[in-house]
Amino acid sequence: MTEAQNAAALPPEQAQAVEIIRQLRAFRNGANWFYWIAGLSVINSLIAIFQGTVGFIFGLGVTRIVDAIAQVIVSEGPQSARLIQIIALVVSVFFAGICVLFGWLANQRQGWAFLIGMVLYTLDGLLYLLVADWLSLAFHGFALFCMFQGYVALRKLRAILPPTAASPMPYGVTPQPPV
Repeated sequence: MTEAQNAAALPPEQAQAVEIIRQLRAFRNGANWFYWIAGLSVINSLIAIFQGTVGFIFGLGVTRIVDAIAQVIVSEGPQSARLIQIIALVVSVFFAGICVLFGWLANQRQGWAFLIGMVLYTLDGLLYLLVADWLSLAFHGFALFCMFQGYVALRKLRAILPPTAASPMPYGVTPQPPV
């Protein structure tokens, strides 16, 4: 039996609780993508500073550009190399911080944060289009799809839960999935 068939066989209040749990899970997963992207972007920048040869396709394109510019500057004039690298890391952390902010706001059920964050992440993905990095561009598409799924789940939760429900679970109870 599928999850939908199991939920249909339950009493209405239990079926609604199962649906709430399912939508909360999808909502949180979508919102938490912003955190993953931010963290891996900073890791990519640290890898670039320490002249590593690997990196994650999951990071922001803008931080990759900042890192590449810093590497070019450092290779031309090693006198201030450490300062340039620190400035590049600060700029990368700033952009990652914006991503974290959108993740936090999305987790606070701010639908506009999902939408604006997805628009900015789409623009960031276009940077990969310019340099023909298809794998990173494809990942951006996948991450955007996951974020959108979180936004859709948020909309469904708003339709299920009363407008005054401030806690993640309505009425202060934690529904238990059927055994």
